[in-house]
Amino acid sequence: MAIGNEHGVKGHVVEAKALSLGIHPARYLRNQLIIDIQHQAKLLESTIAQVGLGGLGGTLLEVFLRTGIGTIRGADGDTFEATNLNRQALSSPAALDRPKAEVAAERAEQLNPSVSFEAKNEFLDARTLPDFLDGADLAVDALGGLKTRPALQQAAADAGIPLVTGALAGWTGYVAVVMPGHEGPADIMGTDNGAEEKLGCPAPAVTFFAALMAAEAVKLLTTGQSELTSAMLIADLKTLSFDRILL
Repeated sequence: MAIGNEHGVKGHVVEAKALSLGIHPARYLRNQLIIDIQHQAKLLESTIAQVGLGGLGGTLLEVFLRTGIGTIRGADGDTFEATNLNRQALSSPAALDRPKAEVAAERAEQLNPSVSFEAKNEFLDARTLPDFLDGADLAVDALGGLKTRPALQQAAADAGIPLVTGALAGWTGYVAVVMPGHEGPADIMGTDNGAEEKLGCPAPAVTFFAALMAAEAVKLLTTGQSELTSAMLIADLKTLSFDRILL
């Protein structure tokens, strides 16, 4: 089921017109020294396809909405439960037992009605991922666990678009950028989700790795470049160790 933002188109047009005239909408003024007006306009015209609206995904969605990415697709077939409350930005006591896609659509409407947001209330797989990614400029892997990641990485390669991916367990995690046809974390990490289930996902780590993913996504959309292209940044927030490895 697709849930759309009917008011996004009108606001999108107004902001696009303002940016074309060299006018920075007030909501983006604090971006302007880092994201200039040309890049802000480019973000407004960009489309991202994000798989996962839970821990990483909820924080990513919040950042993308505030940053002004014009068209966002989000997919998740799960519902919120009490164990999500410690870290998932879209979760709340009022959202328990509700579809994550539905809550995400409401949050998008509240936060930035100029963004065109479409959420799919379903778990995507190798069969449905190609259609979800069709026409997107960038794919974002915010999946929980590792099982579907190889299919998403392959679908992004087939679509000819970059993939921003990240995962964590406890205080440790990684972020990477996979260009079409290049090797990525899904080729080496396997599909065993035991570490995440054993170590859990504390909110500081979820927020940290989601922020890194969002930064790389914005850089890719505005400049086409990322320091993590064909590389992984592996971080341990407990020991404050950081390693960048080439893939």
